[in-house]
Amino acid sequence: MVLVLTLLLAGAPAASAANPAAAVFAPSRALVPPVALARPAPGAVAGPVAGVPAEVLSASMAKLAGQPPWVPEPPIYSVYTSFNLPVRMSDGVVLRINVLYPADPASGVPAAGTFPVLLTQTPYGKAVSGAEPGLVQRGFIEVVADVRGTGDSHGQWGLLDPQQIDDGVTMVHWSAALPHSNGRVGLFGASYLGINQLLTAAAVGPSSPLRAIFPVVAASDVYRDMAVMGGLPDAEFFDAFLGLTAGLNTAGPAREATAQGPPDKGNLGEILDVERDHVGGLGGFHASYLSDLAQGGDLAFDGPYWEQRRPQRVLPAIVANHIPAYLVGGWNDLFQRGEPLNYTGLQNAWAGRPVDAPMVAGQPVTGRYQLLMGPWSHANFGTGVDLGQLELQWFDTWLRGEPTGVDRTPTPLHLYQLGGGRWVDASRWPLPAAHPQRLYIGGGRTGLAPWSLNDGTLGPQPAPVIGSDPVAFTGGSSPCSRATDQWAGGLLSAQFAATTQAQPCAVDDRTLQAGPGVLTYTGAPLAQPLVIAGPIGVTLFATSTVDDAEWVVDVDDVGPDGVSTTLTQGGLLGSLRALDRDSWTATDGGLLLPHHPLTRASAMPVSPGQITEFDVEVYPIFAELARGHSLRVTVSTSDTPHLVPTAAQLAHLVGGVYQVQRGGGAPSYIELPVAG
Repeated sequence: MVLVLTLLLAGAPAASAANPAAAVFAPSRALVPPVALARPAPGAVAGPVAGVPAEVLSASMAKLAGQPPWVPEPPIYSVYTSFNLPVRMSDGVVLRINVLYPADPASGVPAAGTFPVLLTQTPYGKAVSGAEPGLVQRGFIEVVADVRGTGDSHGQWGLLDPQQIDDGVTMVHWSAALPHSNGRVGLFGASYLGINQLLTAAAVGPSSPLRAIFPVVAASDVYRDMAVMGGLPDAEFFDAFLGLTAGLNTAGPAREATAQGPPDKGNLGEILDVERDHVGGLGGFHASYLSDLAQGGDLAFDGPYWEQRRPQRVLPAIVANHIPAYLVGGWNDLFQRGEPLNYTGLQNAWAGRPVDAPMVAGQPVTGRYQLLMGPWSHANFGTGVDLGQLELQWFDTWLRGEPTGVDRTPTPLHLYQLGGGRWVDASRWPLPAAHPQRLYIGGGRTGLAPWSLNDGTLGPQPAPVIGSDPVAFTGGSSPCSRATDQWAGGLLSAQFAATTQAQPCAVDDRTLQAGPGVLTYTGAPLAQPLVIAGPIGVTLFATSTVDDAEWVVDVDDVGPDGVSTTLTQGGLLGSLRALDRDSWTATDGGLLLPHHPLTRASAMPVSPGQITEFDVEVYPIFAELARGHSLRVTVSTSDTPHLVPTAAQLAHLVGGVYQVQRGGGAPSYIELPVAG
């Protein structure tokens, strides 16, 4: 998330999609000195990985038979920038873009020759997000566009609107026709800019100038990955996101207009026109979304609106368009759930299989679709890895035709193992070495969580005696948690890292495990290390005194000293518990990835007093629990400020008391893929 608000603006003569040369060398700044390509991600902080992990780069940079190893080209150019060029879209709306050219360091003018073009489209202001001069200095032209309704672009902004994707197609062709372009275009950028890449790559068609994309921390399903968790609104992130975009969209035109000095009289009218467009967008999207969600309207459920914005839906089109994709994600990222699903979906589409299914044994894979999944949050993605070098290698391969070897790897899945502190190269997800294991909750007390209401057990056999544990809906919990940090984009940890201190709320969550709204179930200390590698399903059999239920499930790593660290989390609104065919089933019949339609039609009240099955999707993880540590499942009824029920949902939750069943014919359990 981009928080810097200083933007730049310069007026430029008219240009169009048909004639980009008309104003391509408009008022500019030049002679940016060459810099090293390696660059931290925006908001990057010191992470647990130091240097460039050889395990990740070894496969992508392998020497090809008869070919010398790939070596990154040096930064020999300076940068010439043309600011705020107007480009007219298919419906007549004018967007503003910056173009960064490789320049002759001596003269400062654009260098002779032709170069590939890299395009990114941002809603946060093109002057402060998107540009990567290190790539320009190695011979790439960069185009950075304000999406409609943002920055200095006309129109009204909406969340990944279909018209924005049509704009992206127009911008791809416009970029390919730029002076000094070699006609080949790549897309790059993180977060919203990464999601935009996936949707644009699917829309361009099979004969487009677009040749490769590099989406960083991008969702697979915007509704499930960003707006809700199990039907419960993600208020912490999404409300902040709406506030940020509303503020940037409103202030953007004036900031950009004054960044390079007072605007002349000819520009003032256009600035006011742009401002009117942007203010209109606040009512068109921001206000209507919040109102609809608060009242339990259509946007609170999955449906056509979210389907149009779902990258997973378009993955087969990306493959059909022959566009390679290098994905980057993080186990603590906002889109932790969706990033592995984008990888499996692309590999499945390439192999002719359904995009929503798990990969299977013997399935062929291709180096055209790769995922680098690190120990990162949204704020520090890429820390410890020379991500710029990987990006350069990717675009050298597909936009310059260099035999770099990145596409030849038999293991296109690069995963960092939390706890193990190492990188693993693989091909399939879930990992083939992991097998499903079911652990049942049982009665306590174990003594491992003396502060807990129940201090229950977790083991391979269901309890022989039927029992249950009561837990109450509380409507609130302590905000000092790993979830709060994750859904704030990792900004809390970033602030602590700046002072070289550990973020306490992300280290030990024992204080969250006490009270009437929380239950804990802890396994015996491990005799050998245990690796969890994949998505996780938790099946709770429970009763409720009201006609709905809120479930929040954490999977924790408990050290010998009692410190309990959350590895991953999932949530579910009980009335949206229905399952569909997209669920991933383990070989023992349990659910590894419960998938809920989350539609208005699928909603069904919970019958008070009746034992009901609730299957909670817990987000995927790749983590090692050391010998002597224990696995814990924490079941709670709230997660503040991350998950905040709507007023309509809250009316059915207040006063609820649940009985979580253990043993007998309805034993609650966790299903997880594990390896020794």
